[in-house]
Amino acid sequence: MQPGFRNTLVIVCDAMLAGAPEVAGVVTRLTATFGLYGAWMEEVAQQAVDAFGSRWDATRVDELTPLLENAPAIVAAFSSQASPEIIRIIRRAPAQRPPPPQLAHIGLPHLPTLRDLAEWLELNDSDLAWLATRWRVDPGEASSPLHHYSYHAREKRDGRHRLIERPKSLMRFVQHKLLHGLLDHVPPHDAAHGFRQGRNIVSFAAPHADKSLVIRLDLADFFASITQARVHATFHALGYPLAVSRALTALSTNRVPVRVLSCGALKDKFDWTEQQRLRARHLPQGASTSPALANLCAFRLDTRLAALARSLDADYTRYADDLAFSGAARLERVADRLPLWVAAIALEEGFTVQPRKTRVMARGVRQQLAGVVVNRHPNLARDRFDALKALLTNCVRHGPVSQNRDGRADFRASLAGHVAHATMLNPARGAKLRAIFDRIDWNRLESAS
Repeated sequence: MQPGFRNTLVIVCDAMLAGAPEVAGVVTRLTATFGLYGAWMEEVAQQAVDAFGSRWDATRVDELTPLLENAPAIVAAFSSQASPEIIRIIRRAPAQRPPPPQLAHIGLPHLPTLRDLAEWLELNDSDLAWLATRWRVDPGEASSPLHHYSYHAREKRDGRHRLIERPKSLMRFVQHKLLHGLLDHVPPHDAAHGFRQGRNIVSFAAPHADKSLVIRLDLADFFASITQARVHATFHALGYPLAVSRALTALSTNRVPVRVLSCGALKDKFDWTEQQRLRARHLPQGASTSPALANLCAFRLDTRLAALARSLDADYTRYADDLAFSGAARLERVADRLPLWVAAIALEEGFTVQPRKTRVMARGVRQQLAGVVVNRHPNLARDRFDALKALLTNCVRHGPVSQNRDGRADFRASLAGHVAHATMLNPARGAKLRAIFDRIDWNRLESAS
C-alpha cells in the first residue's frame, strides 16, 4: 500500500535532505527511494538546492514540502497512472543544530543521538531507556522499584504543604551530570537571581532599595507549574534533536502516582488543583536540575515582565517564585493595575500569581523582599536581628541545648548560617552577632548529645 501524496512528499523531502546539497547526490537518493530514475528528479533537486542549499543542514522537512507540492515536475510525475512507487525510505541522520546566536559562545555537549547521550551520562543503553521511559509504571501504583523518586511533604508557613520529590541514587547521579555538564552553561534572563552563581537575595533586592514604591508578587507552585512541554521546548531550542530532547525531558521531569497523593502520609495534604499539577509531568522540587530549568523555562516570562517594567521606568527582578517591581511616579500611577497586568502575562506563560501574597509597599512602610528590608539599602529586619541576638545570648547563658527546641541535628551549623546571612545583609550587625556566637560553649551541646 502506497502512502498518500502528502506523505509521499514527506518521504521525498527526507531522502533529499539525507545528504549533501548537490544535485547529483539528491538525484541518487531519490533514485534509491523509488528504485528507478525519473526525469523529474533533476528539476526538483535543482529547485531545492537553489532555495535551501545555503542552510541545507538546518532545513526542516516542513519547509521543503511546500516548495515541492506545487512544483510542475512533481505534479506531472505523480498525476499520471504510472506514478512512482516508494520502495525504501531514506532518512537524514540525527544532527544537533547550533544553539541560538546569543548562545553561540557557550559550550554545549554534542549529543545528536541517544547513544551519544547514554555515553555522556556514563550509562548503558538499557539504563538510559529505564530512566527515560516516562510511562513504565502505572500511575495508580503507590510504590514500585521502577519509581525513580521518593516523596515527603513539608509544611509551609501558611499551613499548606510543599511536596519534596527526591530522586533515587541513579537518577540523582544523572541529574547532577546534566546540571553541571549542560544546564550550568546556559545563562537565564538577567532578571533572574535565584539558583545562580554570584546571585542571591541581596542582588535580588538591591535594585529596589530606596524607591518610592515597591511591589512584590508571588507565583503559585513554581516548579509544579512548569510542564514537560516547556522543558522539552527548552532542550529543543538549544539544538538537540527530538529524540534526545524527549529523553532529556524525561530525565528531568516527574509525575506523582495517584496513590502516593491519595494514601498514607500525603493524603489530604494537597487540594485538587495542586494534585492535578503534581500528577502531570513537571519539574520535581528536589531534583538538582529543577532550579536551573525553571529559570530557563521562565525566560519569556522574565523578558515580558522586564519590558513591562521598562515601559514604566521601573526595575524588575525575580528570585525563584518571588517577583519584585520598584519605581517612582509612573509606577505609582498604575500601582493598582500592575498586579493585574503581571497576572495576565504570567497566565499566558503558564504560571499563576497568588493575589493574597501581593504587597504594594510605599516608602512609609517596611519594604521587604525575600526577608531583606530595602527602604534605604538592603538590610536585615530589626525584629529578626533582635530575635537572633536573643537566641545567641541565651545559648551563651544557658547552653545551646536549651535553645535547640526543634531538635536540629547540627544546631551549630544552623546558627552559623543565620549569622552569615545577617552579616551578608549588614556587616556591622553581623559582626556583633558573630562576637556573641564565638562565646558559645559548644562542648555543652556535645556532652548533652
